[in-house]
Amino acid sequence: MNPEQIKSFKEKLDEAHAWPVLYLFKFIVPKGKEEEIRKLFTRHPPTEKISQNGNYTSFTVQMMMPSSDAVVEVYLEAGKIEGIIAL
Repeated sequence: MNPEQIKSFKEKLDEAHAWPVLYLFKFIVPKGKEEEIRKLFTRHPPTEKISQNGNYTSFTVQMMMPSSDAVVEVYLEAGKIEGIIAL
């Protein structure tokens, strides 16, 4: 995400939520990248579901987030994983 996208995303998060809030993260990663996403959520183990063909795994995790900045930080870290899709 570029700085303008981050700013816009943070504004939307702040309009939609009163911090702190229980925030739902959903990601899809290609086969072989599962451990990378698990490392992001060591304190909050995600729910995992393997796709029908086994090529992808979806991860869902709820975490208490103190601010939009904290949410953006998770997405920026997740964005470093090759082939990740954030929902």
